[in-house]
Amino acid sequence: MDQNNGSTSTSPYNNEHAQNNVTAPSPYAQPSSTFEALSPSPAIPSNTDYAGPHTFDVSFQQSSTAKSATWTYSTELKKLYCQIAKTCPIQIKVLTSPPQGAVIRAMPVYKKAEHVTEVVKRCPNHELSREFNDGQIAPPSHLIRVEGNSHAQYAEDSITGRQSVLVPYEPPQVGTEFTTILYNFMCNSSCVGGMNRRPILIIVTLETRDGQVLGRRCFEARICACPGRDRKADEDSIRKQHVSDGTKSSEGTKHPFRQASHLSQMSSIKKRRSTDEEVFCLPIKGREIYEILVKIKESLELMQFLPQHTIESYRQQQQNLLQKQ
Repeated sequence: MDQNNGSTSTSPYNNEHAQNNVTAPSPYAQPSSTFEALSPSPAIPSNTDYAGPHTFDVSFQQSSTAKSATWTYSTELKKLYCQIAKTCPIQIKVLTSPPQGAVIRAMPVYKKAEHVTEVVKRCPNHELSREFNDGQIAPPSHLIRVEGNSHAQYAEDSITGRQSVLVPYEPPQVGTEFTTILYNFMCNSSCVGGMNRRPILIIVTLETRDGQVLGRRCFEARICACPGRDRKADEDSIRKQHVSDGTKSSEGTKHPFRQASHLSQMSSIKKRRSTDEEVFCLPIKGREIYEILVKIKESLELMQFLPQHTIESYRQQQQNLLQKQ
């Protein structure tokens, strides 16, 4: 695995390729000084899932929302909840083996567009504290650490400043489908001077030795004191929102239809008044329901004898009462 702490180039058009294969300069070539300071890594990393040629995937063990849980994952929200500095196992799976020397990179980025250009780092309090830092090989500013792997490398892009941690890809052990990597997240989402309650995404990529992306998976992460409680609260909130959105949608389709078709409905009622003289019998179980239906029947029959302007005036009064409430 490449020992360079900066990010390696992902472009097929690097300098070595150009020197070995291009015999004449391109008429469209830009001055070298224009690009010499550019980073080989994109300023805004992609967070789009990409299975790639090896069907790369990331998953989590089944977890609960118990208050004692140190981490939990919501498949509904595609979101990880974990306590600071607690072990969080992430399962890596491929269907075909990647090239020799492939690595797994984990990088945090801010989720919202207004924050995405900022680098995700630990807050000054946790970065400068001796707690969790003494005896660690990981730079103190890095949010993500790898536990139990002496081959982990901590990288910081020299241009963008983005921080990530890499480990060599290891095939699953006999009888298992997954390779497990133990991650630690070293700052709370609520920390002032750090994430400051801004949501983050964790981008996990399978890469070749020289940085070519072979697969990508992304999930949201929240580092908090009570993962089980926060997961349950978020899931309940999103379910209520879905119910509310569904109710508003159905109401929004009812009223325009009622208003737009009001004239056609009134004309059809008038036609039924003059032509529909057929009598129907409806068996009712229970006196209370029967009395309610009788009142509805009488009201409908009375409407036939009321002038249209009286009906409209009554409806307007009811509408005014509703608006006052």
